[in-house]
Amino acid sequence: MSQQTRPVGATPPVPDPAAGWVTGGVAFAGVLMLCGGVLAVLQGIAGIVEDDWYLTVGDYVYRVSLTGWGWIHLVIGLLVAVTGAGVLKGAEWARITGIVLASLSLVTQFLFLPYAPIWSVIMIALDVFVIWALAAYRSSGRVL
Repeated sequence: MSQQTRPVGATPPVPDPAAGWVTGGVAFAGVLMLCGGVLAVLQGIAGIVEDDWYLTVGDYVYRVSLTGWGWIHLVIGLLVAVTGAGVLKGAEWARITGIVLASLSLVTQFLFLPYAPIWSVIMIALDVFVIWALAAYRSSGRVL
């Protein structure tokens, strides 16, 4: 039996207890991006196909037609879903792009608050988590 010997005075590496949380957070963020992107695509299709799906708001500072909101959600949703799949595969471009797209999604959901307030608040909270998880992750390689 061979026994590994360490040089005198060498200490074994101490694992970072937060590393597991961050890695799990990134995997969860990737899943959230994938699911949230698909739901945003469906939200966009609902806005494009039927303008009366959402309640119309009287005078709102940001005047965009519901069809316009539909296209915005559709495009952002597609980009977020593809990026979420990239995050799950461990692509470095996906982590950086995910932070940018989650920030864009957060702003879009904030502007969409009058049309779907509860859904928008939930999506804003999830976008904040995704931004945190992707920003805290430092390793490379596959997440799942």
